[in-house]
Amino acid sequence: MIVNLTPHEVNIGSLTIPSSGVARLAAKIVSAGNFEGVPLTRTEFGKPEGLPEAEEGTLLIVSQLIKSALPERTDLVVPAELVRDDKGVIIGCRSLGI
Repeated sequence: MIVNLTPHEVNIGSLTIPSSGVARLAAKIVSAGNFEGVPLTRTEFGKPEGLPEAEEGTLLIVSQLIKSALPERTDLVVPAELVRDDKGVIIGCRSLGI
């Protein structure tokens, strides 16, 4: 089974996988000083929200940010080999990256 936890449907060839909810990393913006009067901030990421535990036989499509934050999770995949239309808008992918 493949579960899509991104906010949009994922098209892989003729297969369309609708969104089944959204997994995100908790985020907090903290001050990092200023440069020539312009405020600088840093985003600190926390624990995932909306991400179920790993289940044998199930792949979870997530954002690259979540996949990178949890390298030990072998059930997380991301849309890969993106396909764009003539205006540069992503319309699908050719594979899922592990």
